[in-house]
Amino acid sequence: MHSTNLLLEEPIRMVSILEPSKPNFFPAMTKIVGTLGPKSRSVEAISACLKAGMSVARFDFSWGDAAYHQETLENLKLAIKATKKLCAVMLDTVGPELQVVNKSEVTISLEENESVVLTPHQGQEASSKLLPINFAGLAK
Repeated sequence: MHSTNLLLEEPIRMVSILEPSKPNFFPAMTKIVGTLGPKSRSVEAISACLKAGMSVARFDFSWGDAAYHQETLENLKLAIKATKKLCAVMLDTVGPELQVVNKSEVTISLEENESVVLTPHQGQEASSKLLPINFAGLAK
């Protein structure tokens, strides 16, 4: 019985998945999960992760819109085709979280017993005294 995987152009025989690829081969029981995000969502980056052993791609739905995640999924499909490595998809739908908006990507250090102001005005620069967040309804 032959089954065709939509991501790969060649048919996959179910029995071939179970065949060892080399002598004394033991299938990995551990899965390596990699989160696909802004710095790891290109086809090249995903391909490198697959070649390094990533077997599950995690999508974090607590941020980003549908178009962003769809593009990342399309990149994953292309990487799977290019590397011929299968990969499961895990969707993390914990829900929205408060995130600090630090557009400058400068490291911020907070001091113990010091006050910090959270602001919904994301255009302001983040500092150890002021943290812009992604939730406008915090003060309600």
